[in-house]
Amino acid sequence: MSINSNLSIAVVCSSNMNRSMEAHNFLAKKGFYVRSFGVGQTVKLPGTAIDKPNIYEFGTSYDYIYNDLSSKDKQYYTQNGLLHMLDRNRRIKKCPERFQECKEKFDIIVTVEERVYDQVLEYMESIDVTDNRPVHIFNVDIEDNHEEALMGAFLIADMIIMMSKSSDLDNDIDELLQEFESRRNKTVLHSVLFY
Repeated sequence: MSINSNLSIAVVCSSNMNRSMEAHNFLAKKGFYVRSFGVGQTVKLPGTAIDKPNIYEFGTSYDYIYNDLSSKDKQYYTQNGLLHMLDRNRRIKKCPERFQECKEKFDIIVTVEERVYDQVLEYMESIDVTDNRPVHIFNVDIEDNHEEALMGAFLIADMIIMMSKSSDLDNDIDELLQEFESRRNKTVLHSVLFY
């Protein structure tokens, strides 16, 4: 069975910084058309104190965020991995994007935590259905740290590759999810909505 790399895929986390970007990078290298997004009101990154996060608007370039954190405390943000993550991100795309501001239609949307999944569903249910085009929305829970984001990217890629081999995803989806969940010992939430 050949891979259908014509699928249009979105990967969504809170701030479009770590988990969605790692999966975006991984899927793009596999030849898929993929975009990544966040669903929060703003982009939040850890600060030097737990009660002082670094907050940016969506659309602020990864270059700007990288330079801002470097000027604040280069050693601290290098040590905690944020500068490395931002360096990866700026090689993939210009800036974090907010899912709710995107007008593009996707075949598959993958979220990385249940709260994000709920926000994506809420948004999708709020828009008018115009052409009855189905979109499969999945959630695979991934902890928000560098190691888990990398492992999560492998999981998401594995799931997307399985789905891309189907000639009729709408009919095969239940079997594919069951196979994926049993093989990977991971629970996947799934909904079908329409554009």
